[in-house]
Amino acid sequence: MKKFIPAIMMLVLVVVLSACGSNKTNNANNGAAEATATPAPSESAAAEQPATGTVTYQAESGPVEIPANPQRIVALAYAPNMISLGANIVGVDQWTNMSPLFTEKLKGVEVVSDEDLEKIIELDPDLIVVGTESKNVEKLSEIAPTVAFTWGKLDYLNQQVEIGKILGKEKEAQTWVDDFKSRAAALGDEIKAKVGENATVSVIETDSKSFYVFGDHWARGTEVLYQAMGLKMPEKVTKDAQGPGYYTLSQELLPEYSGDYIVLSRSTANDNAFMNTDTWKNIPAVKNGHVIEIDTEASTYSDPTTLESLLAIFKDGFLK
Repeated sequence: MKKFIPAIMMLVLVVVLSACGSNKTNNANNGAAEATATPAPSESAAAEQPATGTVTYQAESGPVEIPANPQRIVALAYAPNMISLGANIVGVDQWTNMSPLFTEKLKGVEVVSDEDLEKIIELDPDLIVVGTESKNVEKLSEIAPTVAFTWGKLDYLNQQVEIGKILGKEKEAQTWVDDFKSRAAALGDEIKAKVGENATVSVIETDSKSFYVFGDHWARGTEVLYQAMGLKMPEKVTKDAQGPGYYTLSQELLPEYSGDYIVLSRSTANDNAFMNTDTWKNIPAVKNGHVIEIDTEASTYSDPTTLESLLAIFKDGFLK
C-alpha cells in the first residue's frame, strides 16, 4: 500500500486541480455570457440609476465637478425647469412652491432660501442650483457642488437645455424644445389667421397697487405670445417695456398700453376692484371680450410645465 499512496495522492491532486480549473473556466464563461447577454442601458434607463461618478459642467464661473446623475438637488433657482425633467428635488425656493402647477410634485419638499445654510446642510444635497445674484454662492459651494445661473443671460429655451445638461438629460430637454417651438409656431399661425396678422396683444399685470405691462421675455406667457407664436405688441409697449422687460403705469394709462387683446395676469388674492371702473370697462379689448386671464402665481416662470399650461390657455382664449 505504501507504494501506491504517492500515486493515489498524485491522482487526487490532479483531479482537484482539474476541477478548479474547470470551475474557473465555467465562471469566466458565465461572466462573459452575462456581459454579452446584458444590453447596455438606454439613456432613459441610465438616468434612473444612482449617481456613478462626476462630470465637468462648464458653468458661468468656470468648470464645476457635479454628479453625473444628481439624486438630491436643492433648487434655489430654476426648480420648475428641473421638475419638468423629473429631477429629485429635496429643497426648493418659496416662489416655485407657491405655483399651483407644482403643488403635487413638491409635497414633502423643504422650502429654503440661500440663507438657510444649516437647513441645506441637513438636506444633504449632492447638487445645488442657484442664481448668481445670491450672496452665498461660495458658502453653498462648500456644502455641495453648486451651479449658478444669471437670470436672462440665456433665452428661455436655451436655459432649459442647460438645465438638461446638469441633470444628464440634455437630449430630452432639446427634444422638448424642438417640439414646443414647432407646436407654438403652428398655433401662432392659426391665431393670426383668425384675428389678423397685425392684431396686437398686451400682457398686463396688477398687484392691486400698480399695473405693469411686459416685453417679450418676462414670463407671464410673454415668450409664448411674442417669441414662439409671433404675435405683435402695441407700439407703446415696445417702446417702454421691451428693453427693461416691464414698465410700470397707472390705471389711467391702461388704455394707452392695451392692444387688441389683453392677457391679464392677476392673483385672486388681490383686490381687483379696478375691473369695475369705467377706465377698464371702456378699453376696446375689454368691451370686445378680448381679455384672457391667467393666474399670476402659475405664470411667473418660463419652464416647460408653465409654458405648456399657458399654450393651452392661449389656444382656447384666442380661438374660442
